[in-house]
Amino acid sequence: MGLVTFVRATRIDASADAVFDWHEAPGAFERLTPSWERVRVLRHQGGIKDGARVSLLVGPAPISMRWELEHRDYQRGRSFTDTQISGPFRSWKHVHRMLPDGPNACTLEDTIQYELPLGAFGAICGGWFVRRKLRRLFAHRHAVTRQAFERPTRVQPL
Repeated sequence: MGLVTFVRATRIDASADAVFDWHEAPGAFERLTPSWERVRVLRHQGGIKDGARVSLLVGPAPISMRWELEHRDYQRGRSFTDTQISGPFRSWKHVHRMLPDGPNACTLEDTIQYELPLGAFGAICGGWFVRRKLRRLFAHRHAVTRQAFERPTRVQPL
C-alpha cells in the first residue's frame, strides 16, 4: 500500500501564535492525549524544538512497545514536525501547522504521512484500524484545542 496521508484541519478562534504557544507549553501532549489511549510518556527532552526527543510506551500490556520520536523543522509560531526514529510504523512524519486566518484566528492542521509495517499484509490487516484511530484521536485533539480558546458565555442577569 505504501505511504498514506492523513489530514485534519480545524478553524480556531485564536491567533496562530497563541495556538502554537499552547502546543509548546509544558503538558500539552498530556492535555491532548485522550483518556482511552494507552500512552505513557517515558521521557521528553527539549520541548518541541529541533532535536528534542520523546519516548513513549504505547499499547496495552503485554504487547506495548516503545515509540521514539524526534522533533524537527521548528518554525516559531507556525509549525513543528514529529518524525519516528523507531516504533510501530515503517515510517511516520507528523507536521503540526498553525496557519493564520486574520489576526485573531487560525487553522490548526495536522498532516501525518505514515507507512505501516509488513507491506501489503500490514495495510490489509491494520490499515482500517489506524485510519479509524487517527480520525478519533485528532477529532479529540482538535476539540480540546478549540475549547481551550473558547470564551465562556456570560449569563445575563434576569
